Amino acid sequence: MSRVAKMPVNLPQGVSATIAADGVTVKGAKGSLSLKLKDGIKVVQNDKSLAVEATGSAEGLVAIAGATRANLANMVDGVSKGYEKKLELVGVGYRAAVAGKSLNLTLGFSHAINYPIPEGIAIETPSQTEIVIKGIDLQRVGQTAAEIRRFRPPEPYKGKGVKYSGEQISLKEAKKK
Repeated sequence: MSRVAKMPVNLPQGVSATIAADGVTVKGAKGSLSLKLKDGIKVVQNDKSLAVEATGSAEGLVAIAGATRANLANMVDGVSKGYEKKLELVGVGYRAAVAGKSLNLTLGFSHAINYPIPEGIAIETPSQTEIVIKGIDLQRVGQTAAEIRRFRPPEPYKGKGVKYSGEQISLKEAKKK
């Protein structure tokens, strides 16, 4: 058994788990998430914790058990606390604004970019150069941040573009004559 899969997932106060034959549903104060289980993986609930077990001898099943345990832990954190990612816009005239169900981005192109906000994700713009992405599903929050960053990734000479908050951009030296 993998070291990750051996650790139990503790359920905090206010979080409950429902185990079915083919999946697990975790409900909390912020919402509910469900995870479909692979064949040969079993989840057992003990008091206020969940344990993941591999019930077969197929190759790679131990790794899948570890990944399932990590996904369950992320789901429990998501429904109790939630997740957030922050993006920063660096560049003259780069702006972001939320309008209804879309995020309007001005990133130096000849046209504005309208990014539709996915279901289950909340996007805020505290200032014109900051974007805060919130949600209960860690994978969906990270994917949304990556899609927004992909519109204009930071370039290596001046560092202009969309970057994660706290991300260090290593700048290249300019060409010399």
